[in-house]
Amino acid sequence: MSDNSLLAGPSLRRLRKREGLTQAAMAASLGISPSYLNLIERNQRPLSARVLVQVIERYDFDPRSLREDEAIGGVDGLVRRMTDKRFADLGIDREEVQEFLAAAPQAAAAFARLYDTAGEAAMRSDDPVGEARIAVEKWQNHFADIDEASERTADELRLSSGDTGAALSERLREKHQLSVRVLPAEVMPGLVHRLDLHARQLQLSEMLPGAARRFQIARQVGALEQRDAIETLVAGANLSSTEARDLFREHVTDYIAAALLMPYGRFLRACEQTGYDVDILQRRFASSFDQIAQRLTTLQRVGERGLPFFSARFGRTGRMVHFTAGASGAVHPIEGARWPAWVPYAAFENRGALLRQAVTFGEGEAVPKHWFTIARTVEVDGAACSARKAVVLGLEARFASELAHARGVSLAPEDAVPLGVGCPRCGRVDCLTPAPARMVGNPVR
Repeated sequence: MSDNSLLAGPSLRRLRKREGLTQAAMAASLGISPSYLNLIERNQRPLSARVLVQVIERYDFDPRSLREDEAIGGVDGLVRRMTDKRFADLGIDREEVQEFLAAAPQAAAAFARLYDTAGEAAMRSDDPVGEARIAVEKWQNHFADIDEASERTADELRLSSGDTGAALSERLREKHQLSVRVLPAEVMPGLVHRLDLHARQLQLSEMLPGAARRFQIARQVGALEQRDAIETLVAGANLSSTEARDLFREHVTDYIAAALLMPYGRFLRACEQTGYDVDILQRRFASSFDQIAQRLTTLQRVGERGLPFFSARFGRTGRMVHFTAGASGAVHPIEGARWPAWVPYAAFENRGALLRQAVTFGEGEAVPKHWFTIARTVEVDGAACSARKAVVLGLEARFASELAHARGVSLAPEDAVPLGVGCPRCGRVDCLTPAPARMVGNPVR
């Protein structure tokens, strides 16, 4: 630490007040003059290494508190919040934000907390999708009890990729008196599945491919056998609207289906044995790329954790239509954010290819910034919605050396593609990102 690099006046002033000392008393204990201490507290002089050591020794001071502004993303995080259109007329520049953070870090933290909380409150009333997503993020997309119950059911049925669909169909027939019937698309206009209790049938559209059919059967088994557990989770989420509760319920039910088809222990062992090779995992568990991507965001069982992935899905227009953070620490982007240089956008021009890219992105929050990402297009299942979407998986780059798909890709931060903060908040007039996406490494088909 250099003697002239650390401005820590507010932290030292709070420490002095906590100890009940005058400036003269603290200055005497530190062997400096009261006037010099006054300058330090006003950030007009740096806190030297010698004085810092004295503070640590005499007052049991934790020097990590000097970096407390990292909790709100430092200057970048505060600048991001200040660029809100509600403050546009105030003309707040970066230098002013730096002065605010240096002079009153606790006040800056209070502003950031109020800003963030106000955003959540608005979301609760206006955005049921966002509210349901926040409820999932509070669990880091790992629901331990239903995951373990699903694994026990899978073991009981001895599910394997070869007979998963048949075994689950038989479970529905024997335990719930429901048969599975595949119907022509014209009989189910606009639907991919339907539960007909009068006919005692789970009806599936012929347009669903094999992986999607198995998923819908597993979903029905989970919805029937873990109904109470699902409703307990929904009630505990304390969501403000019926739509948000329905969305959260749908997510948990989908989670159970994935846990039945990809039982936790077996799936994690397969991930570790194959280096998280998505192509092998698809074949081994007879699942789609999208299903595998979602399952990879759930691996947080205590004592048996996998790598912390996030997953997102993009429509052809470039809009993010789904985001799951898992335990990755990734932050959901602001509405309307676009990164044309990111591989999910290039994936639409490389149908079916697995694209790899190391990137840096973030909006100033205290989260990991350097990521390894892979993306591939998927066909949306069903006759009513045959559009194509791009699915991206992301992992903090420091963990990516374990991945089979990372071979041959530089994970050095200086080689990563900088994506910036997303178009709505960037403000750059000389941006080059609309140019064709730059991929790191060759496409993997």
